[in-house]
Amino acid sequence: MDYREEIKQLRDALNEHGYKYYVLDAPTISDYEYDRLNRRLEELESQHPEEVTPDSPTQRIGGKPLESFAPYVHEVPLESLQDVFSPEEVAEFFQRVDEALEDGETSYSLEPKVDGLSVALEYRDGIFVRGGTRGNGQKGEDVTENLKTIRSIPMRLPDKLPRLIVRGEVYMSRAVFEELNAQLELQGKPLLANPRNAAAGSLRQLDPKVCADRKLDIQVFNLQLAEGREFVSHQETLDYLASQRFRVIPHKTLSGTAACQAEIARINEERMEYPFEIDGAVVKVNSLTDRAKLGSTAKFPKWAAAFKYPPEKKPAKVLDIVVQVGRTGVLTPKAVLTPVRLAGTTVTNATLHNQDLITEKDIRVGDTVIVQKAGEIIPEVVEVDFSKRPQGTEPYRFPEVCPVCGAPVRRDEDGAAIRCTGAECPAQLLRNLTHFASRNAMDIDGCGPAVVQLLIENGMVSNPADLYGLEAEQVAKLERMGKKSAENLLAAIERSKSNDLSRLIFGLGIRQVGEKAAKVLASHFRTMDDLCAAGLEELTEIDDVGGVTAQCVLDYLSSTQAKDLIARLKAAGVNMESTAELLDERFAGMTFVLTGTLSRFERKAAQALIEERGGKAAGSVSKRTTYVVAGEAAGSKLKKAEDLGIPVLTEEEFAKMLE
Repeated sequence: MDYREEIKQLRDALNEHGYKYYVLDAPTISDYEYDRLNRRLEELESQHPEEVTPDSPTQRIGGKPLESFAPYVHEVPLESLQDVFSPEEVAEFFQRVDEALEDGETSYSLEPKVDGLSVALEYRDGIFVRGGTRGNGQKGEDVTENLKTIRSIPMRLPDKLPRLIVRGEVYMSRAVFEELNAQLELQGKPLLANPRNAAAGSLRQLDPKVCADRKLDIQVFNLQLAEGREFVSHQETLDYLASQRFRVIPHKTLSGTAACQAEIARINEERMEYPFEIDGAVVKVNSLTDRAKLGSTAKFPKWAAAFKYPPEKKPAKVLDIVVQVGRTGVLTPKAVLTPVRLAGTTVTNATLHNQDLITEKDIRVGDTVIVQKAGEIIPEVVEVDFSKRPQGTEPYRFPEVCPVCGAPVRRDEDGAAIRCTGAECPAQLLRNLTHFASRNAMDIDGCGPAVVQLLIENGMVSNPADLYGLEAEQVAKLERMGKKSAENLLAAIERSKSNDLSRLIFGLGIRQVGEKAAKVLASHFRTMDDLCAAGLEELTEIDDVGGVTAQCVLDYLSSTQAKDLIARLKAAGVNMESTAELLDERFAGMTFVLTGTLSRFERKAAQALIEERGGKAAGSVSKRTTYVVAGEAAGSKLKKAEDLGIPVLTEEEFAKMLE
């Protein structure tokens, strides 16, 4: 078969299977087979780069990270809708429409209002060419490369209209949101507040690969422009968009106020059955001719309204307040409640966030409280009904020791979080081990979260030192492992013993100690014994180690659990000395910032070259920056350097400084 024909067949097959999987949720081949077809297409396109087209399935994720987004001007404005908040206001909307049209019972389209980020998608001759965020309705941001990563957005349409513009709502599903927050918790990073913020933040990532990892989706709900086609109703446009393989918003076309009000109520009752968050229902006049008659105000179209559902609130009794320990050691209190039905589910627990919130609202065991779902996901206590407080209740106070391991707890200096200080707390085991084995720490290849979870579930590890006592035969018997995987894992664990001390310090997961602080500590003390013997005064005298970081280091290393862990690691043969040597100190006291796309250096390699010569590599420009090294498409950092009068180096000039 001619390679051109094979490329065409592969693209057609991948587009078809992608549509069935991502839009219809009805895959007909396995993930393995899909990946095999995709790999074959990648091979052919790499051999024949002249055959690569913008709509190829291989082009969904690519391109270099951007410095900023270009503006996107909407040819057809993306109007906002007038919000209404009660059935009476909805009835008034229907009355205004009927009076203005004067032609009997009006037909309406009713749709759930997705709580996401509105975007426009533009196609030319059936090919997706660009897309932008709503912004102010007239101008948004060009996020084309990120939109390409959303698999339910077709890159090529069956109809090759000269131009087509559609509007949709990008969202993060509840399942993906919960999965992402679980990963962030594991990494010790702040959790995302709600799916809408998560979707907005993901779509505005400057690196498309990061956006792709967030697994965003879209519901298309409006046809903005279609050159060469005419339609008479909104229903007809949605049917057409569905035929073009878009994921179209669930909708019903109804007539009569009573039927529409009933559908609004039904959407609210069944809102938790949608895979996406909704914050209301949208009512639109179905006839496009009627829409033209009704027109728009300066702010809103007169032919549509958005009914916003109020948060459902109900009373419940606090049976107990219990404290859970998260993977990062944060103690989180929750109220155990009498069962109450909220937003389609039965709630028996509500988050209380922290001691400050409990104190502020004066929540006590035995109280009757008003509960709602924050963002329709997480049950929370809104207020206490003090009129129903029983006699003899006591204010709640956090425990002084971890309820899981018994180690002392300490409040963060920079926030309201209270943490367990235990180095071997079982509640933090998955996070601690995953961090210890991560690439920038001990770099144990093949020891990711899934494998760590297997080791924990089978009782084979209870702290990082246990990794160095694993036997290949034991590991090989685990599910999804086998002999070869076990041998590779054990070899990676053995190699990690020779890592520099800075990697071990970072791998211990000490609060406030990142990669740079770990390198500074290792370079200053040179051995783990000397670091462990250091006092608070000596730690705070080190450049780049502030008082908060110094206290966190001292607290950790002085704990019994940490002393035991370090002793076991030393006994296992893990290196306890700094082996990093400075080539010279030509960059001593200098701070460099790298910006733009570097062609001669990998960014991490360039940072290492700076540090090997005594300098620092920073992420942002300030008055203390010595030089900015600017590659192609340098953006805001370059401008700030110019504004501050900081010298800017080309890659060639930077390379000469290294010679």
